[in-house]
Amino acid sequence: MPRINAATLAEHRAAQQRALLDAARELVAEHGANFTLAQVAARAGLARPSLYQYFKSREELVEAVVADVFPRWSARIAQVVAAAASPRDAVLAYARANLELVSGGEHEIAAALSAIAPQPVVALRSAAMHREMLEPLARTLDQMGISDPDRAAELVNAVVLAASKQVDAGESVGAVMTRVEAVLALSARG
Repeated sequence: MPRINAATLAEHRAAQQRALLDAARELVAEHGANFTLAQVAARAGLARPSLYQYFKSREELVEAVVADVFPRWSARIAQVVAAAASPRDAVLAYARANLELVSGGEHEIAAALSAIAPQPVVALRSAAMHREMLEPLARTLDQMGISDPDRAAELVNAVVLAASKQVDAGESVGAVMTRVEAVLALSARG
């Protein structure tokens, strides 16, 4: 019988599952779709047969990683927007956090997961993440008195998406943020 490394069996199972999700995420970051369940189990410190106690297949594991990764992005965005000192700072924080996530490789992970996960799963998670991510931005734009803040948030996000491509191409977040701020002309708003 395997040794339990937590106060309860439920905590042990949660820790093992977290280790498997983290291992899979790391392998996706390193190799894209080219990883095996044996590699995931080994990275998590488990025997391959133990992995099947948590995930019945590679597809189920990938779906679980998608369900784990996408909401983290949205949560990070909501956190930085909420912590901003002013609405202007919140819009800039939205842009910067997205660019930092891209720079840190999160976008590559999301893209790799999108390529290997079943399309309905990715489409649902991606749409949910997009909505969640835009909510704090739209609220901020509303506070700034911008009409139709939901559609305005889409426009800001389009600028951030274009900026993300520049970061993906190797430009620094700082240099790209300078252009983002100029394009959004936020210095004229309060």
